[in-house]
Amino acid sequence: MSARACFIDAVAARTRLGDLVGLVLFVPLCLGIGALGAAVTESSVETWYADLAKPSFNPPNAVFGPVWTVLYILMAVAAWRVWRAADRDTARGPLVLFALQLALNLGWSVVFFGLHKIGAAVATIVVLDVAVLVTALAFRTVDRLAALLMAPYLAWVAFATVLNVAIWRLNPTV
Repeated sequence: MSARACFIDAVAARTRLGDLVGLVLFVPLCLGIGALGAAVTESSVETWYADLAKPSFNPPNAVFGPVWTVLYILMAVAAWRVWRAADRDTARGPLVLFALQLALNLGWSVVFFGLHKIGAAVATIVVLDVAVLVTALAFRTVDRLAALLMAPYLAWVAFATVLNVAIWRLNPTV
């Protein structure tokens, strides 16, 4: 094997290792944000939230954890694909949007479950809807699959928005 071929193999191996390290960073980041949101949520699910009037289409509490876990993993893979596919300057904007929507995601849990402010949570989740959509569109400019991986999350947040509005309407004094 020539020296050039060895060099190319070494660069390819280093790139694969770098890709793996990136994925190993994005997944715990997203799951960590999810865990923080779950910690805020957990304190209210059996108390304050249990006493709220909810619409007939409210899923059982047991559905939320598994759904969010899958969504956070899909989000992580989407962000990783953008990080991996683009040069630093091209990836920066979409990844900043990703971080912003991730912060809004956590913020909604704090506002709704932590502060028990249903109306303010509606405003927060509407901003989150827009942020997720804008992030997915920005991802699409870099990696089409990354944008598609954000679609289930966008759909779930849109459903959560409808649910949040319905709970607000059913509990106007909260």
